[in-house]
Amino acid sequence: MNKVLQILLSILMLQTLSGQVVLSADGVTNTYNLINTAFALPNKNVVEVPDCNHASFGDHITQVFDEQLNKFVFQFHIHVSPDNDRCINFDRQRNEIKSYDGSPENLKAVVGETVEYKWMFKISDDFQPSSNFTHIHQIKSVGGPYESIPMITLTLRKSNPDRLELRYTPTTNQTTLKTANLDLFRGTWVTVKEVIKFGETGSYFIEIKKQSDNQILFSHTNSSLDTWQDGADFARPKWGIYRSLLNQQDLKDEIMKFADFSIQEISGALSVDDLKAQAENIVLFPNPASSIVQLKNGNLNTYSSIELYDFVGRKVPIQNRLSHNTLDVSNFSKGLYFIVLKKDSITVKVLKCYIK
Repeated sequence: MNKVLQILLSILMLQTLSGQVVLSADGVTNTYNLINTAFALPNKNVVEVPDCNHASFGDHITQVFDEQLNKFVFQFHIHVSPDNDRCINFDRQRNEIKSYDGSPENLKAVVGETVEYKWMFKISDDFQPSSNFTHIHQIKSVGGPYESIPMITLTLRKSNPDRLELRYTPTTNQTTLKTANLDLFRGTWVTVKEVIKFGETGSYFIEIKKQSDNQILFSHTNSSLDTWQDGADFARPKWGIYRSLLNQQDLKDEIMKFADFSIQEISGALSVDDLKAQAENIVLFPNPASSIVQLKNGNLNTYSSIELYDFVGRKVPIQNRLSHNTLDVSNFSKGLYFIVLKKDSITVKVLKCYIK
C-alpha cells in the first residue's frame, strides 16, 4: 500500500491519550481569533471583554513582544472608566478568557478527572487591587445551584499590605486557604502550576514560581478536598481581570500580562470524540510556508515522535529542525508534505504542510 495512504488511514487507529491544549501569543494572528481557535468550537466565543462600551479603545486583549521572555505575550487592558462587565453589569469590570459549553470536550473537567492547568502572568510594579475583589483566575462550575460562585479563585486585594488570596468554596461559604504579600509578584513574571482532582473526595495543588530563577513564591496542597460543586455538569477555568468598581478611588487603569496557557488531563480516559476534538485544535502557521512553520494549539512534547513525509511517502529527515512548537522547512523542495504526530507508535494527527 502507498505510504501516504497508510499514514492517512492510521488516523482511524486513535487510542486513549491524555489531551493538552496550549494557547500562546504569536504576534501575528488576530488576538481574539487566536484565543478562540484554542479554546472554542467553530463559531463560538470564549472572550469576555468590555469592548461593547469602549469600542474607541479597540481590542482589550492585545499582543506585545516581551523582552524578558523573548517572545510575544497577551496584554489584558482594563480602564476604570468606561469599562464594565460586557455591558451587563456596571458595578464591576470583566476582561477574561475562559472555557465553557462552547469549548471542546477535553477542556471541560468532570468528576474523576485530574487536570493540570499551567500559565504565566505579570502584574505591574504599581498594580492597585480593589478592596472588594480583583480576580485573576477562577475555576467555575457550569450547571447546578452554585455555578455563579467560583469554586477556586486567585484574587488580588487591597489590604495592609496588599495581598494575593487563594479562595475556595464548595457551596456558598467562601474560605481563604492562603495569602501572600502582593509585593512578591509585582513587576515580575511568574509561572503557575495548578493540579485538581475533581470530585467530592478530590485534591488540590497550586505552585507559583518566579520565572527568572524558579523561586517558589506561593504554594498550597490539600490531598482531601471537595472539588465538585453539587449539580455541576462540568468545571472550567477563567483567566484575566475581573474587579469590583465599588471603590473606584482604589483603582487605576491597568495592563496585566499573561502567557502560555495550558490545559491537560493527566488521568481519566478520553473518548474517541475527545481525541478528535483535541486534534482539530492543532493548525499550522503559516501554511504554505517557506522557512519556519509553527504548530499552534499543540505541544510537541506530548508526542513520542514527529515525522515528515513528502507527497510520495518518503520520510524526510528533520533532526535538528524541531524547536519548541516550530519546524524549520527552509531549503526543502516545494510541494505537499505530511507532518505526522505519534504517541507510542500510534499516529495521533496528520497535518498537510505546503512548502513554497
